[in-house]
Amino acid sequence: MAHVKHMKWWGWGEEDVHFEYANKPAFAPFVKKALGVDLRPRERDTIPFSTVTVPGSRAGSEVLEALRAVSGAEHVSVDDELRVVHWAGKSVTELLLTRAGEFARVPDVVVYPADEQEVAAVLALAVERDLVVIPFGGGTSISRSLQPSTHEERTIVSLDLGRMNRVLAVDETAGLATIQAGVLGPDMEAQLNTRGWTLGHFPDSFTHSTLGGWAATRSSGMQSDKYGDIADIVRGMRVVRPGGTVVLRPLPSTSTGPSLREMFLGSEGRLGVITELDVQVHRVAEHREVIAYMFPTWQRALSAMHAIARSGVPTTFARVSDAHETAFSLSTQKAPTGLKKKLTAKGQDLLWEVMRRRGWDTDAMCIGYVCFEGTKAEVERRKKAVAGLVKQEGALVLGSGPGALYDQKKFDTPYLRDFLIEQNTIGDVSETAAPWSKLATVHQAVYAAAERAFRSEGKQGWIMSHMSHSYHSGACLYFTFGYEIGEDPHAEYAVIKGAVQQAFVDAGGTLSHHHGVGTEHSPWMAQDVSPAGVQLLRDLFAVADPGANLNPGKIVD
Repeated sequence: MAHVKHMKWWGWGEEDVHFEYANKPAFAPFVKKALGVDLRPRERDTIPFSTVTVPGSRAGSEVLEALRAVSGAEHVSVDDELRVVHWAGKSVTELLLTRAGEFARVPDVVVYPADEQEVAAVLALAVERDLVVIPFGGGTSISRSLQPSTHEERTIVSLDLGRMNRVLAVDETAGLATIQAGVLGPDMEAQLNTRGWTLGHFPDSFTHSTLGGWAATRSSGMQSDKYGDIADIVRGMRVVRPGGTVVLRPLPSTSTGPSLREMFLGSEGRLGVITELDVQVHRVAEHREVIAYMFPTWQRALSAMHAIARSGVPTTFARVSDAHETAFSLSTQKAPTGLKKKLTAKGQDLLWEVMRRRGWDTDAMCIGYVCFEGTKAEVERRKKAVAGLVKQEGALVLGSGPGALYDQKKFDTPYLRDFLIEQNTIGDVSETAAPWSKLATVHQAVYAAAERAFRSEGKQGWIMSHMSHSYHSGACLYFTFGYEIGEDPHAEYAVIKGAVQQAFVDAGGTLSHHHGVGTEHSPWMAQDVSPAGVQLLRDLFAVADPGANLNPGKIVD
């Protein structure tokens, strides 16, 4: 559809954007040491769609005519490539299946509704004709919340909200905006910024994900320390269900029974289609600065992050990478080209040497970043306060240079997965949250579980982590792991990813902090929310959707 932006069918993001390592001299040696993999130059820029065969649409002519009557023929498609774009998200498992052309069950038709009335009409048809409807935002899910069941025999409709992409109103007194659910992050921010406002929500997937998708999966953005998670940002919403639209007004707080707003947040399409949201917005900050710090050890870095969270110093985000992730980050630095950059690189090498002479183990050091926003005077005060806190944990203040580079490249990391898959290598992520008292324990447990899983599969693997998204009682730990693909990629992945997820709950963390559940994480739901909690969710879905027409099988089966 020319009027709706989509990612490329075979991987992440745009066709002409790729991860390059030729200009990063330390990257190939790092990968060789970490994974035992010899990198080769990228061999292709794209994968022609003609190389795959797609199962035909099962949508009958009567169903198609009914859908066309709702949204118009030009907004109802059985095109094979569009159906593949909508068949799954971007988890490693889904990327492997997509590249191999293993499409067990693809949506039969893609519908692009123009408004809430058309969404309601599609859901009415779904109940009347016993169709399956899977809401689609940007397609960035990595928890398999978009993939249909391989056993589904009914006609599957992918309901793409991409045409519903406008900021409808801004209440400048209350700091609330009413926004359609299908808007992509950059388009939404552009509309808000022209009025001097920002949502402040920037997940890794920001450039390709939607506001409705964030709400449906309980997303968290990089700047949640200041702006909150999506559950804090959403104040009201409209949710279309078969038989009626639930309207939750944007009130600051209510005491009107169990929270329907909370019930719909994270529901992944199982309770209805979120069409419109009322969200908190903030004036664009006058000044913004990201400062980098280097810590001598992971434990001292965590202590510093905890101290910042306790201090009450307003930060936009505060995050720190462990030693493994710090080493990875340093390996992705580009070769300096100009004189200034060469002098900067020389200065960094000299700094590491000085640190070693002072007793630092540079293999144990951890890089952190803290973002400050406000007036210039406020930012300076906050920088000074945080510098005092981190120095108590032995940190060096590296300044705004590395911080600015991090800020520029923060949305580029997902492209690395496509590159690694071409290198016959898996690179994937998994995240959790735990109390401050258990963060170090969770970190150690996940490392140990991953190493055991690597050994059991005969792999030379790598795992790394960072801490982000601070709260009063705890924080998020975000893990990345990698290994070379063997003869049975899906079985290997199940063992290694499963070991990481099990370590989360065994050590006192949650199975997911912001990636949602889908089907990827549903096996751990009973351990996370208790068997009685899972039964309550099953009962809720059964009553709310007795015909199992709304994205069935997700969260709990």
